[in-house]
Amino acid sequence: MAKYAYPAVFTPEKDGGYSVYFPDIAGCYTQGDNMADAIFMAEDALELMLYEYEEGNKEMPKPSDLQKIKSNEGEIVSYVSADTLKYRKMFNNKAVKKTLSIPEWMNEAAMRENINFSQVLQDALVQRLNLG
Repeated sequence: MAKYAYPAVFTPEKDGGYSVYFPDIAGCYTQGDNMADAIFMAEDALELMLYEYEEGNKEMPKPSDLQKIKSNEGEIVSYVSADTLKYRKMFNNKAVKKTLSIPEWMNEAAMRENINFSQVLQDALVQRLNLG
């Protein structure tokens, strides 16, 4: 789970939209109705592909140098950022039940204080895993 930046090639289409591909990420293509939409869609497509790389424990492709990307006249080459942690939080946020054990005295003290055990565990994991 990390932040990445990969070069993308934005190709203008006759209808005013743009098609987008990532030279370093096989099969990573998208399109948008205008440049703003194309950038949004490019970020989404890149996050999905990189999420799948992480889930499959595949080695991340090395991003090419932006200046070395070959493009045709009228095409725009630019970096697109991706945040796979943000993607996970948006699309992989299903609650998972966990069973844990704590000393009875600690349970009683927490119950008196109306402590939400799930929230405490989530907060601790965020801190421990440096996800904040």
